[in-house]
Formats: sequence, C-alpha cells, structure tokens
Amino acid sequence: MPLADQGMLLTSMDVDPADETDFNRWYDREHIAERVAIEGFLEARRYVAHDASPKYLGLYSTRTFDVLSSPAYRTALANQTEWSNRNIAKFQNMIRGVARITASRGQGRGAVLGLVRIRPAPGGEPALRAAIVGQLDPLPFDGLISMHLLENDPALSKPLTDPPGVTSPGASDWFVLIDGTGIDAVQAATAGRFDRSVAESGSTLVSAGVYKLLWDLSKSDLGG
Repeated sequence: MPLADQGMLLTSMDVDPADETDFNRWYDREHIAERVAIEGFLEARRYVAHDASPKYLGLYSTRTFDVLSSPAYRTALANQTEWSNRNIAKFQNMIRGVARITASRGQGRGAVLGLVRIRPAPGGEPALRAAIVGQLDPLPFDGLISMHLLENDPALSKPLTDPPGVTSPGASDWFVLIDGTGIDAVQAATAGRFDRSVAESGSTLVSAGVYKLLWDLSKSDLGG
C-alpha cells in the first residue's frame, strides 16, 4: 500500500571496521526488534550501501507521524540498553531524519533503494514539493516499484550523537526513496532525476546513492 500520511524514521551511519561485527550483531539481534515492538511502529528495514554514504541505512515506518514523538517512543529513547549505548557512541557521520511521508506512489518494497537527499531553500518548499510529486510515478519505468517523499521535522530530526543544544544542518532536509528490483533500474532513476526540480526551487541536492536491502521485520513477525 502507498505510505503517504505515515511517519518514517531514517537513520544512517558509518562504523569503524573494527566495530562492525558487534554493530551488525546488535542491529540484527536486538535493535530492530526492539524498535518494531514500540506501539505505533509497523516495520523496519536494514540496508547497506552499494554506492552511497554513509554505509548503513535503517528505515522505520510508523502508523502516523505522531508516533515519532509519542510517550512510547520517547521512553524507548530514554532507556537504551547497555548494548545500544555502546554502539550508538561509536556511530560516525550519523543522519537521523524524523519525517512525514507527504507523497507516495506505487506499492510494495524492492530489494534495492535509491535515496536522494535534498535541502529545501527557505520559502521554496511548495514549488519543490509540487515538482517532486510530479516525478514520483514508478509505472513508466521497468524495475521500479514505489517512490516516496519524506519531509523531516526540523524540531525532531537530531542525530543521537549530537551534543545537547546542537542543531544539525540537515534537520530540515527531505529524502526521496526509490524502491526497485535491481541496481541498474534504481541507479538510472536516481541519477539526475530531481536535479532540475531542486535547482528551480533554489534548493540544494545534498547527495544521491543506492542501497541494497539486508532484511526487514514487520510487527506481525514478532508474534504475541
């Protein structure tokens, strides 16, 4: 189903190679299941970069955007496990977007994800949004499954590794997700697709890259 009007938490980070074994074990054995179990969370997906930076990417879908500022989620953030705290402290180049999914076309998720990061110009948001929404249709392109626009909430989008009182320069960024079945199809759809829309609105294209799905977990997988 299309994802519009839901919420999405996007996290991305690099990890020192010496710490990757413990990091991946923590993510796979504790962190994803812990987050999906929170009331209002629906699904989590883990990716690794094919041609993108940072190396690791996580997407967490929620029933509504408000779930991402709910008491249940705030409680989880305030009560991290020792294993979580140890790994979070080692994150490098972290991105954390707390976002509204404002537009969504297509159905389902692919094995490959294109991720385009855009920094809207102040006042240019309506024009940028309209232009991007007009380009989100996956149907004309073989190998594309769905496309989505995420708009960060600047008050909530803060890397967990930032010191108190620091506002991330990317707090107001937007992300376009392009789900597809293969690397070539997603790369073709990602490369340059939104350049004109970004430029005409006075905004900035921060980055564009391609990720491969590692695995996903839905609420129904948890049982109970």
